[in-house]
Amino acid sequence: MIFMSDSTCAILFVAEGIGIMDIDAKVKPVLDPGFMPAVLWNRAYRARCEADPASEPLGIALSRPDGTVYSVSTNVLPHEGENIALNTTYVERMVKFLLWSKGGSRITIAGNPAIGAVIATVYSPNGKQTFDYDIMGRRMFLETLTVTSCPFEELPEANEKQMSLGRNLDGCRIGFDLGGSDRKAAAVIDGEVVFSEEIEWDPYFQADPQYHLDGIRDSLNRAATHLPRVDAIGGSAAGDYINNEPRIASLFRGLSEEDFDNYARPIFLRIKEEWGNIPFEVANDGEVTALAGSMSLNANAVLGIAMGTSQAVGYCDPDGLITSALNELAFAPIDYRPDAPADEWSGDIGCGVQYFSQQAVARLAPKSGIALPADMPFPEQLIAVQELMATDDPRARKIYETIGTYFGYALASYAEFYEIQHLLLLGRVTSGPGGQVIIDSAEELLRQEFPDLGEQIQISTPDEQLKRHGQAIAAASLPQIQESGIRSQESAE
Repeated sequence: MIFMSDSTCAILFVAEGIGIMDIDAKVKPVLDPGFMPAVLWNRAYRARCEADPASEPLGIALSRPDGTVYSVSTNVLPHEGENIALNTTYVERMVKFLLWSKGGSRITIAGNPAIGAVIATVYSPNGKQTFDYDIMGRRMFLETLTVTSCPFEELPEANEKQMSLGRNLDGCRIGFDLGGSDRKAAAVIDGEVVFSEEIEWDPYFQADPQYHLDGIRDSLNRAATHLPRVDAIGGSAAGDYINNEPRIASLFRGLSEEDFDNYARPIFLRIKEEWGNIPFEVANDGEVTALAGSMSLNANAVLGIAMGTSQAVGYCDPDGLITSALNELAFAPIDYRPDAPADEWSGDIGCGVQYFSQQAVARLAPKSGIALPADMPFPEQLIAVQELMATDDPRARKIYETIGTYFGYALASYAEFYEIQHLLLLGRVTSGPGGQVIIDSAEELLRQEFPDLGEQIQISTPDEQLKRHGQAIAAASLPQIQESGIRSQESAE
């Protein structure tokens, strides 16, 4: 139910098993007034905890097999009566956000074993979040995801690891980027691109892993012919990479699970060996985009967000480094209403992919009054809306205004987990005049709801230099050449 006043709308969150929370939102998405910003729900919950002297501390730790630990301490209401639903929503959604923003396979809930038991049920083979259970455990970190409880004072201490990748411009390097429709490669000498090219390919549904291997080899060898030697190779690709192994990657979606494990996971380790084990690093394309933006802007604490087929995110921390965090915010919740749109892959509701992608445009088009064929593919629907926006069609403008309002609230959510000084916004959805409407609407939202963040976060789009060569230079700069001497190779057969 929505109650209107002159300056705010009070949204009453009522749903079985969810709890009741009054939220004051100063701005509503014009096409989606029921949107329940996660940041406002969480702030209202924490305010209730502060007002209740019986509130108790609770900790959440997310650990990986390599010893990396992300730890958060908070407070929860007394776990009784109507508070049970509120506590469950607050803790479960925070666990969900941490899983996809940070990444880990061992969840520890400290301070309240009853809440820990609920989380263990939710993240289990038969639980509501079985998708996360499988992906974060078996697929991502190669072990079964576990949820355990402990006293608050035994919460594992944070042990976050930075990755010493990027900003290395010395020597002769190759940078590559593997996309769904083309693969790019560049030859770089002391930070200057001396050659670059794009080659079309179609990796998504190839069942033979040799196709991927041959394509990557070809691009590297073609770039190598423009260098006197090759000192290091760096690359970016969609997916999640741990120790240069793809753990989840759409590029290899056509492979069987057996072939993925046997051929795709070690593919870059194999290529590195073929190149004489010279410094070789591969990272998620979102991370490399954030690094490229940081290098281009000459600034740190950069969050890069691409709105395209999905929502891709990367982060360059206040020290100018890529971290080991996953930053897969497409699966991170930003909308807490019980009837929020569901992601067709994970099945979860209210997550970023439904708000910051071409799917969002297709979902909002009917609400704006734009009638498009139901069977029209999402990319074509986006093009149709962009064409209308180019004529300043008010219906199309409302779509971008709505996405901009979503975005402003989401940035405030992200800022609770990331230090953000600069926001680099890119992707197909932001192309054309609609992209500026998204930025203007997000900035206006921040000014009204979160003025401190409005002053702190600078939103920008890629300049021409970054569009042309930034990704290649950033990718090439990932590896550090060994101080003990350069190991290079003319080319790899």
